[in-house]
Amino acid sequence: MIHNISPVNLKRPELDGDKEVSIGIKPYLYAGFAIRCALIIYGDYHDRSSDVKFTDVDYHVFTDASRHVLNGGSPYDRHTYRYTPLLAWMLIPNLLISPLFGKLLFIACDLLVSFLIYYYLSSEGHSEKLSIQCSWVWLFNPIVMAVSTRGNADCMVVLLVLLTLLLYRERIFLLTGISLGLAIHFKIFPFLFSLPMYVALTDYSGLRGLFHINKARFRLVLGTVGTLVILTAIGYSFYGMAFIDEAYLHHVTRRDIRHNFSVYFYMLYLTVDVDDIGLNLVAFLPQLILWLALSKKFGNISDMPMCVLCQTFVFVVFNKVCTSQYFLWYLAPLALVIPKLKLTQTEAGVLAIFWSFTQGAWLLPAYFLEFKGNNTFLFIWIESMTFFCANIGIMSKFVRKYLEQPEHQH
Repeated sequence: MIHNISPVNLKRPELDGDKEVSIGIKPYLYAGFAIRCALIIYGDYHDRSSDVKFTDVDYHVFTDASRHVLNGGSPYDRHTYRYTPLLAWMLIPNLLISPLFGKLLFIACDLLVSFLIYYYLSSEGHSEKLSIQCSWVWLFNPIVMAVSTRGNADCMVVLLVLLTLLLYRERIFLLTGISLGLAIHFKIFPFLFSLPMYVALTDYSGLRGLFHINKARFRLVLGTVGTLVILTAIGYSFYGMAFIDEAYLHHVTRRDIRHNFSVYFYMLYLTVDVDDIGLNLVAFLPQLILWLALSKKFGNISDMPMCVLCQTFVFVVFNKVCTSQYFLWYLAPLALVIPKLKLTQTEAGVLAIFWSFTQGAWLLPAYFLEFKGNNTFLFIWIESMTFFCANIGIMSKFVRKYLEQPEHQH
């Protein structure tokens, strides 16, 4: 049965018995918008007055790709452009209107993510206060604000993932598939969610359950596969194999030997001249095993946000390449799950400090390598291991807290 959701009022009373009237989500969205605009203005000034730029190099790559498109060429004529051509087309106003257009587009996506978090939780019956506070996990997160205002486009795929979860919860499966297909087209990793979303749409188990076809599954698969096929056909018709190689295949075989948070980076750096088939397998197997286990454990409609959180987290932490913008991918589903974790303020604070401290400890030797030219590779690898262990510990804590819910106890 499709859930009925009434339109969300941006200003309505609390649902938890509090007599005070909430001011709603709107003022916080305005505040988030103002902070991001201030960062964009500061970043523009900083770029013009400093050798160390505020704007992400990827933003210049996007803009250069758009320039090639505007001149009748291919976005893949721009070296290192490895994204969907849709992004280059969307950022053509960077050249026609303002070079800041793309950043404004990204912060608009940021604000929509915050609103969808609020909308998802409030429409589930959580209090206005709790729904707003959970949206702050994204809205006022320094990493989120820095990434989007520096010109990174990862907020767009996060927006599509949240939209997919909302449509899936409401059992609008054709639109769910379309949204999921778009998300996969922008970044390959949302493909992970297709298995648990498909598996959850039947009461059968085993092989019979896997091959059982019903209307819900048919619509989900049709929307996902149809969207991917159409977008891939469009990209291929315009740009040929360059599109396939750069937008899809590159991300499967990518091997980044520059320092990043991944525990594999130092191994890849030391074996840069070695055939990487075996190394790719070593890195991929833990992800595959955990992906299948999590699909089975949380493969039902009510647990889908938790499933998406865990699978995204595993993909990021165990990946061969892990950079700061990847953290955005699991922050939004984390905000959806927070009400079910039942963490005390002390527990939440300790976990946040633990995560931040281990990340900061990594950034220190990375700074000396990047800006001072010191050989700190070994120290970066040690801190990568520490950060990896901290992430695993935090996620294990989340899973235990989630499973303590009455509906998960037997």
